[in-house]
Parts: sequence; C-alpha cells; structure tokens
Amino acid sequence: MNLLDEIIIFLLAAIIAVPLFRRLGLGAVLGYLTAGVVIGPWSLGLIEDTETIMRFAEFGVVMLLFVIGLELQLSRLWALRRAIVGFGAAQWLITGVLLAVAVWFTGATVIHAALIGLVMALSSTAFALQLMAERGELTTRYGRIGFANLLFQDLAAVPLIALVPLLGAHHIGSDTLLPAVLRAILVLAIVVIVGRFLLRHVLRIAALAKVREILTATALLTVLGTAYLMEIAGLSMELGAFLAGVLLADSEFRHQLEADIEPFKGLLLGLFFISVGAAINLGLVVAEPWQVATGVLVLISIKFVVLFGLGKRSGLETRAARRLGLLLSQGGEFAFVIFGSALSANVLSKETVDLLTVIVSFSMAVTPLLLFIDDRLSAPRPSSADDYEVPDVKHNPVIIAGFGRFGQIIGRILAAKKIPFTALERSQEQVDFVKKYGNKIYHGDTSRRDLLEAAGADHAKIFILAIDDPSVSLRTAELVRSRFPNMKVYARARDRKHAHQLMDLGVEALRRETFLSALDLSKEVLKGLGFSEDAAQRSVERFKEHDLQRLYAHRDMYNDDEKMQELAKAAARQLEELFEQDARDDVGA
Repeated sequence: MNLLDEIIIFLLAAIIAVPLFRRLGLGAVLGYLTAGVVIGPWSLGLIEDTETIMRFAEFGVVMLLFVIGLELQLSRLWALRRAIVGFGAAQWLITGVLLAVAVWFTGATVIHAALIGLVMALSSTAFALQLMAERGELTTRYGRIGFANLLFQDLAAVPLIALVPLLGAHHIGSDTLLPAVLRAILVLAIVVIVGRFLLRHVLRIAALAKVREILTATALLTVLGTAYLMEIAGLSMELGAFLAGVLLADSEFRHQLEADIEPFKGLLLGLFFISVGAAINLGLVVAEPWQVATGVLVLISIKFVVLFGLGKRSGLETRAARRLGLLLSQGGEFAFVIFGSALSANVLSKETVDLLTVIVSFSMAVTPLLLFIDDRLSAPRPSSADDYEVPDVKHNPVIIAGFGRFGQIIGRILAAKKIPFTALERSQEQVDFVKKYGNKIYHGDTSRRDLLEAAGADHAKIFILAIDDPSVSLRTAELVRSRFPNMKVYARARDRKHAHQLMDLGVEALRRETFLSALDLSKEVLKGLGFSEDAAQRSVERFKEHDLQRLYAHRDMYNDDEKMQELAKAAARQLEELFEQDARDDVGA
C-alpha cells in the first residue's frame, strides 16, 4: 500500500467517525481513536505500519504545544510557577510511587517497578489538552492547574528519557549523565536566545516578502526546527515547541503564526489519535483480557485519587477536582517513547512493553467515555449545599444573576448610583477574576431555590437575569417566576429563540444581547456609505420597530422551523418595501 492509499484511508475514517461521535456527544478524540482501531492491523488491517505513522503524527502534539505557548506570555507562565512545580511534582511523585508499588507486587524488580511507575504517572498532553479545548475548560481554574501539571510532566519526561539507556548499561555515572545535562542546558539557552532576539527579525523579513506561503513556511520551520534541536539534546520536542511559542507570545506575529499553524496542528493531532487507536494490540486484549482490564483500572484509579485529593487540597470544588482527576487519569504518549527505548536497551522485555502499551492506549480511550458519563451524571444534579458562599446581605433590592460582561455593566451603573445589589455567578473562575477588581460577588448556581433564598430573593424587588448559558437562564427564570413572583425579572436573551422561550415563562422585560449594539454599528455603516445622519437614524429605527413587531407577533410559532423560515422571508420583503417607501417619501419631500 502506497502513501496516497494510506492518506485516503485516514481521511475517510476521520470524516466518517468524528462527526458521528460528535453527534452522539462522545467527542472528536474518541471518534479518532475508534477510527484507528477499525482501520488498524488488529481489525480491518487497512493500516499496518503504525509506528512510522505515529512518529510523523507526533508533530501534531508538537504544534499543539507551540500554539498553546503563543497564548502564554512569560509573565503568565511565571504566575503558574507554583502550580507547575508544586502541584506537578507532588502529583507525579505520589502517583509514581503508588504505581511502582503496585507493579512491584506483580513480581517486578525495584528498578523496573520504579521506571514503570514514574512513566505511567505521566498523563497525555495531547489527549488532555484536546479534551479541555473541546469542552472550553482550558480557562477554568482546574484547566489551568491541569495545564501546569502537564507542563511539569513534559519536563519530568526529560530525565526519564535520558536514564533509560543508562539503565540498560547497568550503570548511571556522572561521566555519562553530566554531558547529557550540559547539552540540554546549552540547547535550551540557544532556543531562548534565538527565540527572543533572532526569530522576530526572521519573521519580519518573511513578512516583508508579502508572500503568504513564505511566512507559513517560516512558521513551520520555527516549530519543526525547535523540535529538532530539542530532540538532538535528548529533550522533549513538545517542550521545545512550547518554549518557542512562549518566546513569541508577545510579538506582533503571534496571531498570524497561530492562524498559519492551526490547520496543520488539527490534521496532525487527528492523525496522532488515529495512530494511537490503530496501535492498540487487540490480540493481546483477547489473550489477556483480565490482565489488561486490571492494569487500566489500577492506573486510572490511582491517578484519579491522587489528582482528586491534590485538587481538593488546592481549593478546588468537588466537581472541579473530579474533572481534573478524570482529564489526567490516562497514561501519556511519552510512555510509547520511553517504553520503546527501554525495549531497545533491553531494560524491559517485549511482552512487558506490549502489555504496558496496550494499558496506556486503553486508558486514553477510556478517558473521553469517563468524561461523557460524568457529564451525564452531574448535569441534572443540583450542586451540594457547600458549593456556594452564603451572601451576608439579604435585603438588597436588586439581585444580578450572572456577572460576566453583561451583568457587570448593569452592576457598575447601580454601584455608581449607590443602589445596593447582590451579584451571583456560577463560575468560580469568574468570581475570582471579578474579586480582583474589588467587586463583591458570590458563587453559586442561580437555578437553585436555596441559593436565591439565601441571597434575599424573598425581599428583593428586581431580578436581573444576565446568565450567558440559555439552558441555565431558562431554569433560573422558571424558578424565579414560580417561587418568587414578587420580583420583576429583567432578562438578557442570547438570541431570538431564547427571547421567545423567556416570554413563554412570563418574562417580558428582556433585551437581546447583541441587538442594540448591532443597530448602533449599522447606523455608522450607513453614514460611512454616504447616508445623512437623519436618514441613517430613520433606517435603523424603522428596522428596530419592524423587528420588535416580528419578535412579539411570532412568539407562538418559534418551534415551527418551516413556518419561521417562511415568516423570515416574508418579513425581509416587507422591510425592503418599507425602505423603498421611505426613499420615495424622502424624494417627494
């Protein structure tokens, strides 16, 4: 089978599996994995050389780390230092020791058990980051802790990679280890100096050529060149790419680089996940099902318990600590590299390496399923009573539910008028952020009656519903209208359908979040096209009046898509006629 055949098979597998799994709510990563299993040597046998493909696909992880580095200035990285060193080191060492003890009980030597335990304690950077990105969890507090932990593990993989050949030689001496350390330090220094002072000039020269392909080629050379240097030094390619991204994070080329790398990153990451699925030895699973299942269960359980415990100790809520534990509970891609090296150096037997590789691969495949189950089990359940801070002011006349961009503007106006209010926000990360600016805000799920009672809903006059998530907004509106009829509800609607759903619940005072700002900008656009101030204002007012009439006239039909489409077309024709009539009136005047 030639390269073109394999490319077509990979693309077809991805195109079929990923949309299907996304539609089922299982996520793209599990779709890629399943596609790999199906086309791999142990199923249909369409792809056989998985090692070469995985080696190539590793560059997807490299590019992922480069793009993440572009999002992190050195100052932000420095702010994560405690999480990187403190949390990361504690998690790796504790997990490594517990796993080593478990392996030792199977009859392994102390050295072999220690190596296996420390390697299996490393999580998958590619899997965890992709899963967090899919779910929008990278910016959450547990997402930041997880990211810092993965960074430390990338660093921790370096000495493990260096030590494996030395274990094979049955000695670890300063005459061998010291040159490797010095070489690593030298390469890191070169990357920092070149990235800090030279790369910007190279990128500027490429940009001045005004040929898009040259800048893209320069971006790819930056990533691959850094990864190559790191590999020569015996370091992690991913770590080098991340460092290059960080050094370019505050450059004027940051967004251009990210846009150029993104398509390659996405395709290669998908290829990496498919390769992992194809590499799963189903023959070993059939031959040793209980051994594989036990290994996967022990690995995930130990990592989850340690991560959950450290997460709680770091101040995370129960659900956040649980998510952190699930996200990082799998083995990592470094296991493939290190165990492969251990096999070449005769440190571990082929049977042991095959078994460990299958356990790591299955732990990766199980992670999206565990997250899917957690989503389904936790979504309908209300939070426990200790998941929010009880407000200490119960008689404020105004309650603001949702203190993001929308709610904060209202809060600032009320504060300037010295009108007291109670602000509630369900995102702990948003609470922490807002508190930095001196705002008094409380954390909690506003769709819960006990929280609203604690916030003084029985005595408040006005309830401002500024929640971004439509489903949470609707649950809150239903609760407020049924349990606290004394409060008048002023609501933020995300779109027209959300507005209609709020109307069904009896909420009439509402504003669609982008409607008025879009009207204001439309007026400026018309003026820029040569319309007078009065003509532009009349056009906008005419549209606003017509749209509001439609909003209330069509509220009983919003669930009938075909009818709404017909009404939208009819309304567009009607609006055109109104504008034409206005133009004739202007001419007649």
